[in-house]
Order: sequence, then C-alpha cells, then structure tokens
Amino acid sequence: MKEEKVYLTLQNGKQFQGYRFGANGEIIGELVFTTGMTGYIETLTDPSYYGQIVTQTFPLIGNYGMITADAESTKPWVSAYIVREKCETPSNFRCEETLNKYLKDNNIVGIYGIDTRELTKIVREAGVMNAAITNKPIVDFNKIQSYSIKNAVKNVTCLNAVYSGNPQGLKVAVWDFGAKDNIVRELEKRGCYCIKIPSYWTAEQILALEADGLMLTNGPGDPAENTEIIKHIKKLAGKLPIFGICLGHQLFALAMGGKTKKMKYGHRGANQPVKNLETGRVYISSQNHGYEVISSSLENKAVLSYINANDGTCEGFDYPELNAYTVQFHPEACGGPRDTSFLFDKFINNMKEGKRNA
Repeated sequence: MKEEKVYLTLQNGKQFQGYRFGANGEIIGELVFTTGMTGYIETLTDPSYYGQIVTQTFPLIGNYGMITADAESTKPWVSAYIVREKCETPSNFRCEETLNKYLKDNNIVGIYGIDTRELTKIVREAGVMNAAITNKPIVDFNKIQSYSIKNAVKNVTCLNAVYSGNPQGLKVAVWDFGAKDNIVRELEKRGCYCIKIPSYWTAEQILALEADGLMLTNGPGDPAENTEIIKHIKKLAGKLPIFGICLGHQLFALAMGGKTKKMKYGHRGANQPVKNLETGRVYISSQNHGYEVISSSLENKAVLSYINANDGTCEGFDYPELNAYTVQFHPEACGGPRDTSFLFDKFINNMKEGKRNA
C-alpha cells in the first residue's frame, strides 16, 4: 500500500511532512503534546482535548490496540492525532482493533512519520499554537492564525441527566463539563449513586436533586468563557460538599473571585509531580490542562493545598468554610498513576459528615 504524504503546518510557518493514517481530510486545531508512555486510548477519548491536535511524545503508539473498556467516553474528541510511529500489529489479549481502523471509523485525521521530538521542542519553546493538517503545503496562513476553540463545554457535555450506581448510596450530582468516565467509576466503586447532569443546568435544578455532594468535572477550553456556569457555582458554594477536578477546579476558583491564565504549553501527561503543602509529600499525577489558576488571586479566600513540583503553579485549593476542595490534576487517572485516588475517599467522608450535620 502506497503511503500518502500529508503536511503539518504550524502557525509560526514551520512545516513538517508526514504520512496519513486514520481518516482522510484536512483539519485546523490547537497543537499540544502529551508525555504519557501509556494511556493513548484514554487520551483520544478525553473530552478535555476537544479542538486540539494532539502529539504523542512517546515514539510508538498503538502497540496494544484499541480497547472499548478503557475509553473515557463514547468517542474520540481530539481534532487530529500525531505520532512518530504507528503500530499496525498490536499485541494484547484485550485488543479489539488497530489504532488506524479506530481513527478511520471515527473520522479522526492522523499523521505518522513526523519528528515528534522536534515538534515538541518547538511547542515547549514557542508555546501552544494553532496548526493545520493538509494534503498540500499551505501558503495562506490566515485560517490557521484566526482559529480558536469556542463553546467547548457546550459541545462535549451530556444532553440529559444520566443515572448510574447504587440507588441506596450517597447521591452525587456529577456536573458534566466534559467528564471522563472514570470519575463516575471511582464514585460508583465507593457505593455512590451518580447523576451526571448537563453543563447548562442551573443551581436551582441541581439543588432540587437533593444530592449529598456535587462533583465539578474536567473539561476543555478557556474556563473564563463559562460565565453562566461560574454564576451558578457561586450560588451553590457552601450549600453542599463540593469536589472539583481540572476545569472544575478552575471554574470554582473563578466563582470565588480568582483569576486564570493560559499557560505557555500546559501540563499534559501521566508524570506530573505535585506537592502537598501541608505534609510536604510529592505525588505523581496525571494531568491535561492548558490554563492555570493564579494562586495569588485567591489569597485570604482559600488555602493553597498543592503546587506543581516542577514549576510551582497552583495544583489545588481547600475552601474549609464552604466544605469544598479542588485539584488541577486527575485523581481518577487511568493509564496513569493512582497516587491520589484517596481524594475520592475524602469526598465520601465530607458527604457523610454533611448528612450527619444536616
């Protein structure tokens, strides 16, 4: 089979030639990289990658094939996928199909044969930028430069409430901003009854559920864009125990008067060290975000609980007076470390205490 040449053109004018796999087509997106050595299935199906062209820094991708049970949602959300080398002969007893077939079936454009080390170095030095994948070299850069990710949460949230778990357990409202399925799985594992609700629900609708706790999930895009959600979080703060992850962490901070900013190239991968400021212990975490909460913007309003051990950025806040806490990293990570899954146990305890004190 003849290899079909395709071109990756960056916003700064740099161009790479590679070979097509997955679906036919041309695409523009925000170019990012992720450093995970495993977990490519979880990466492809994480709604937080909505609107992004994802580069894997690990050279060989697809070696254990595609496995439905490992997916974080019902479909892939990346705009396109870049790998150094694709594996056409996966070897795993759970394998259901190849990466190439999966991308083709789900209309996701892929490129292989790109020097992903050079590409990653460019993004690390220059920062996240837009890029296009085309059949022919690009000469007009206007479309690439004008691209931006908009209405991200609206495009990935569930459309109706979804009920799962033990009806006799603690009732958790899981506010879906682009939730990874493993957040719900971790709650169900602890006996919870989960109600996954769309992002457009109001504070009044959520309170009417009479839930024991509220989970603010991960999701894509600029957190500050979600003005309606932020307004409703402000109404809910202090009304029931709250646990926020990733975008949920950022949205809660904004609701409390904090500020966020876009990072140069973000944190994406399963090897991010975070330090607990109370104990001094460092945990290895899985992360996927391009925005950060500015720690100083919440001085005297919250307790900074975790920082990134590499760059000192904010990784978590506690809000003792509101019975809420949030983290930037992913304690539910699959295809990644499980160091911080105890944060779900903390949420369970907070909900139990809330019931006792109601």
